[in-house]
Amino acid sequence: MDLLREAKQKLEDEARRIDHELRVVLPKEIQAALGQGDLSENAEYEAAKDRQSTLHARLGQIRKRLADLSRIDVAAVPKDRAGLGSEITVENMETGEEVTYTLVIPELADGHKGHVSMAAPVGKALMNRKVGDAVTITIPRGTLEYEVRRILTMFGDFLE
Repeated sequence: MDLLREAKQKLEDEARRIDHELRVVLPKEIQAALGQGDLSENAEYEAAKDRQSTLHARLGQIRKRLADLSRIDVAAVPKDRAGLGSEITVENMETGEEVTYTLVIPELADGHKGHVSMAAPVGKALMNRKVGDAVTITIPRGTLEYEVRRILTMFGDFLE
């Protein structure tokens, strides 16, 4: 599935950048700071060590997330209702305006593209919905009332 491949690539690219900083950039900074003598009042040394710790933690998170992504079973994605990768068109019951969302994993969420994380309030509310379902979504600005009009899954297109 392209969404998973894209997310894995994005995480792998970040891991490579972090690894380069940990193996090349930070050791040089730490060595330069060590050359300045007394470490007890050496702000450059402390900053480099703090950055090193932060990067190690992030690299651990990335590795865990990559392992999690590799366990996603694409065959388990629903064929007849909204799930990972589904493009869902909903109608705002108050205004009649239609909005289309694509359900994605958190790493690919992008509001400007209409890509919503399955972990976000909108994504959670749309998961497992079918055409014709009424959906109430609570967001920071209030409550939205939608009706699902169309779902395009990787396995087919469902219209009202």
